[in-house]
Amino acid sequence: MTAPRTPADGVLADRYGRVARDLRVSLTDKCNLRCTYCMPAEGLPWLAGPQLLTDDEIVRLVGVAVGRLGVTEVRFTGGEPLIRPGLPGIVSAVAALTPRPRISVTTNGIGLARLAPALRAAGLDRVNVSLDTLDPARFATLTRRDRHADVLAGLAGAAEAGLTPVKINAVLMRGVNDDEAPTLLRFALAHGYELRFIEQMPLDAQHGWDRSTMVTADEILAALRSEFALRPDPAERGAAPAETWLVDDGPARVGVIASVTRPFCGDCDRTRLTADGQVRNCLFATEESDLRAALRGGADDDELARRWRAAMWGKRAGHGIDDPTFLQPARPMSAIGG
Repeated sequence: MTAPRTPADGVLADRYGRVARDLRVSLTDKCNLRCTYCMPAEGLPWLAGPQLLTDDEIVRLVGVAVGRLGVTEVRFTGGEPLIRPGLPGIVSAVAALTPRPRISVTTNGIGLARLAPALRAAGLDRVNVSLDTLDPARFATLTRRDRHADVLAGLAGAAEAGLTPVKINAVLMRGVNDDEAPTLLRFALAHGYELRFIEQMPLDAQHGWDRSTMVTADEILAALRSEFALRPDPAERGAAPAETWLVDDGPARVGVIASVTRPFCGDCDRTRLTADGQVRNCLFATEESDLRAALRGGADDDELARRWRAAMWGKRAGHGIDDPTFLQPARPMSAIGG
């Protein structure tokens, strides 16, 4: 029996029957924090300006994904996407696409208080803000920057601008902030934010990730249950990465993204575009497909769509973290986009 051929048209399907409808677009590999679990204190060798997609190139590729490939969700990431000067214009152009995708941003929150009204006016629907601790001193140690108050202001500014639901992403690290699960949830509940804990993944630039030191989903849930009653969310999870629970019988929810211990690869619906125009069919992919060269070489939208379909067709069944042959991607999370 011959293997099925890459689709010549239609959506971003792979050979396992999954369809990618959620596009993550990295706008820059730069960041204004230096989180210890992400990059070294001195930062990384950043992409040179000509390597980055221009604002118009980003909008064109997103337009191909939305108009020809069935993408319905677009999330802008980084690095830190708020440091991209053209972000409001990019959001506005994507919001004008037909059909209009849902648009979100994942950010560390620095500068969000100032930018939230303009982003909302441009068409941004909501934000995810990374916040791993409520202790300012601990934040400064973790991020190597004294910007905790700015992140809290960003959260409040996003809510005031109507970028709801405002979601918080938190990574717990053993011996660092693993005592803060209940504290973070109390904070989120008090302010009407939606909290998501994320298991630490092997995507650090230093390649120092160690599974034995990772705080697991089971440990996170046990810590939460020490203070809260949690009930499995009856709502259909679909392709969402977070498994969610109702807190004290709801309606508030808390989620855990257990990419390592409870992988959800079989339901993955994501495709990724890096800041330099490379398609990644998996967060942990070791290969990329270059759309920037094709675009700058004169490829029309049909050809760009064909290349994108071919890239997604080769997606593996799973990320393989538990496989002895697993290799961490050469690019860190800051260069891939979350």
